[in-house]
Amino acid sequence: MKIDVDLSDPAFVADPYPVLAELRAAGPMLWHEPTQRWLATTHDAVSQTLRKRRLGRIWTDWEPTDDMEPFNALHRNQMMENEPPAHTRLRRLVAGAFGRGHVERMRPRVEALTARLLDGLSGTADILGDYAEPLPVYVICDLLGVPGDDHAQLRTWSQGIVHMYEQGVGEETKREAITASVAFSEYVAALVAERKAQMARGIRGDDLLTDLIAERDTESGGAARLSEDELVATVVLLLNAGHEASVNVFGNGVHALLSHPAQRDRVLSGVVSVATALEELIRYDAPLQLFERTATADVEIAGTTVRTGEKVACLMGSANRDAAVFAEPDAFDVSRDPNPHVGFGMGLHFCLGAPLARMELEISLGRLLERFPRLALNGVAPRRPTWVLRGFEGVEIDLGEAA
Repeated sequence: MKIDVDLSDPAFVADPYPVLAELRAAGPMLWHEPTQRWLATTHDAVSQTLRKRRLGRIWTDWEPTDDMEPFNALHRNQMMENEPPAHTRLRRLVAGAFGRGHVERMRPRVEALTARLLDGLSGTADILGDYAEPLPVYVICDLLGVPGDDHAQLRTWSQGIVHMYEQGVGEETKREAITASVAFSEYVAALVAERKAQMARGIRGDDLLTDLIAERDTESGGAARLSEDELVATVVLLLNAGHEASVNVFGNGVHALLSHPAQRDRVLSGVVSVATALEELIRYDAPLQLFERTATADVEIAGTTVRTGEKVACLMGSANRDAAVFAEPDAFDVSRDPNPHVGFGMGLHFCLGAPLARMELEISLGRLLERFPRLALNGVAPRRPTWVLRGFEGVEIDLGEAA
């Protein structure tokens, strides 16, 4: 079935879920004329698309390529935009730092950062800018060995880059992405040069950046496993991905929780654990609404043949509201269990940082509720004018009295 829905329409961006419900009702795979790609609308169609190896992340440089090279290089050389064997090599080099055992060893540091940020809150606060944004940046900076005090600048550069993932990108967005890509790359390259100089003097840090620089391939005579471009792109990806989704999960989730006081009280009373509630926060208002794949060979998805070279846009927020999988899918239910949302993806590109994100979010949400059990929304929270990466500009809350 062919459709021409405008995915950049402000009304859709503000609340995509009624239109997504109509798309699911129309079919699991719909041909979208304006973007010349398939839309996977159901949980099954999205799951198949994410899991089948004939559908991959195939990077295509933005044009004009000379102007867009700083942005293109950051994506061409990172794991998320590559398939095996490049993806396997790049992912393996960082996977250990995000394993469950290593993440659990980071728990005391996350607890300490959370307590410090909470100590700075009182009265009313923007729970995004004052709490949710700094925390994951501090954590990923700790992991990499990057100065955490630069978190505001890193967030600005990240926003400049990720706006390119939206629909109908304009020239101003492209210029901002180029500027951010150049600045971010230069920042990381300077950190790499500084770390290499320290290592040459026999000073070795206990961080992921040092480990990535030190990785050598013994089978190729000690050559670096990462090229300079791959090293910079990998660090930028980790800094971006390490906080962007977490911030929006927290903002969207806390807003939903405080918009449903009865559900909030079930968590506050301990009837529902924070860990269980967190999965509903991820499902209910997905921070990543679209993820694209390209067919490397003809493949069937939900009864539809996708031809070689055709693209499939997985509508993640739609999959998370599929009544075939979720009872009362439009209801916010913190006790929903099991909760097989697609918030962290599936298959080869399943989110490497999922254990870290879950740990951060469980601690930050749980400690916030413990410290300020009477917290409530303070006014209307303004939405970002974006859909693919869905979130708020800020979420102001009245904290009430601390416990």
